[in-house]
Amino acid sequence: MDDKYLSITAITRYIKHRMDGDPHLKNVYLRGEISNFKSHSSGHMYFSLKDENSIMKAIMFKGSTTSLTFEPKEGMKVLVTGSIRVYEAGGTYQIYVNEMQEDGIGNLYIAFEKLKKKLEEEGLFDTKYKKKIPKYPNRIGIVTASTGAAIRDILSTIERRYPICETYLFPCLVQGETAPQDIVRQIQKADNYGLDVLIVGRGGGSFEDLNCFNDEGVARTIFACKTPVISAVGHEVDFTIADFVADLRSPTPTGAAEMAVPNILDLLNLVNQYKIRLNEAILKKVKYLELVMDGLKGSFVIKTPHMLFEQKRQTLDIYTEKLRDILLKKINDKKLLLGQIKKNRILNHPSILFEKHKLALTKEMEKLEVLNPLATLKRGYSITYLEEKVIKDIQEVKKEDILHIHLYNGIVTAKIMEVKENGKKENN
Repeated sequence: MDDKYLSITAITRYIKHRMDGDPHLKNVYLRGEISNFKSHSSGHMYFSLKDENSIMKAIMFKGSTTSLTFEPKEGMKVLVTGSIRVYEAGGTYQIYVNEMQEDGIGNLYIAFEKLKKKLEEEGLFDTKYKKKIPKYPNRIGIVTASTGAAIRDILSTIERRYPICETYLFPCLVQGETAPQDIVRQIQKADNYGLDVLIVGRGGGSFEDLNCFNDEGVARTIFACKTPVISAVGHEVDFTIADFVADLRSPTPTGAAEMAVPNILDLLNLVNQYKIRLNEAILKKVKYLELVMDGLKGSFVIKTPHMLFEQKRQTLDIYTEKLRDILLKKINDKKLLLGQIKKNRILNHPSILFEKHKLALTKEMEKLEVLNPLATLKRGYSITYLEEKVIKDIQEVKKEDILHIHLYNGIVTAKIMEVKENGKKENN
């Protein structure tokens, strides 16, 4: 009975034998996208190849990788040649790649990554440049194809959520070589329409279909747009350069419409809540004022207003009396000061102050007279000048010099005929 049951190893070897012997699997050409890529330190490359529905493991040994003319990366589309065999230890089949080259889509992906890096370094993705989406827009522009699911989804969503808003369609191509220029032209046109927000996008598609939104011109136009821009390109898994540059990214066109406008039902509920709160606030204020009025009606001041007047008049009398006392005190203080000034000895006998200063002046004049050089000259002394310089030493003059001798009552001019120093005669 047990002989009919095979081991896992036996069945795996059987499948491996059948696949290894299949001539159709010995030289296979595949197109796919690289996933789970890993470059091993041994030089081998391990990765998976996938398309929309399936995935297959792949390995490229070091001997084959030396022929590569590019660097494989995650998400790159490639064309590979190799053989499909069973990996017995893992019980899986995989392709052993001999040759690999970039697919056309792979080139697009490389260009996408290159442009993304360039614009990111320039700061076009920086959040500080993102404009705020208005909460309650009145005019919404839509740049997309005039036909298709995208425009229908956007318009129906806005009509359902916020029917009071006006929408403006700026139809453009969303696929093909001329699509980027058409998108740029319509965005620039919409930006001059006085819109509150602008939705730019299209429905889902392949990477090639969405590639017009990876254009540098489209990216820079969105960045320069004065109107806040919501990007709505493809599905949730799709990302384009336009998504990174836009002020807000939506995963779908329907999602963009939901982000652009509020839900009018929510607004009505909010208005009703405000109405209830306003009514409650008004009633509370009225009750408070009624209490205040009742309190005023029963107050002592309202019942006997003349008492308030009498209290104020009494206060006025008190302050008037205080003011009168202050003024009288000031006047008396001034009178007392004036009396003291009148009794002052100097005012009554001013000559005393004069005599005091006269005596001091006389003493100072005597000091000046002692120091006066003219008084010295009067006693027989003189001052000798040579060209306005006072002569203090005989060494300062020589024969034939003209001297000016200042006496007490005049000046004498003399010429030196002879110079003697310490009894010596000099004739120089």
